[in-house]
Amino acid sequence: MEQNVGTLDRLSRIVVALALVFTLLKSGKISPLSALMLVASGALLASAATGYCALYTHLGVSTSNDK
Repeated sequence: MEQNVGTLDRLSRIVVALALVFTLLKSGKISPLSALMLVASGALLASAATGYCALYTHLGVSTSNDK
């Protein structure tokens, strides 16, 4: 897997994921929406950690400077 997520994109994914987790913790409610938010935050953190986004690959997009 070639990295296709750039530094700024990775940082923004981390910020959004942390905001989702913070919102979940603050609300304290368990619902289908909170489960979806938890999955989304996990996916964002995983793509930020690896630098690879499968959706970007399918769309032919890359924000990485390594080409």
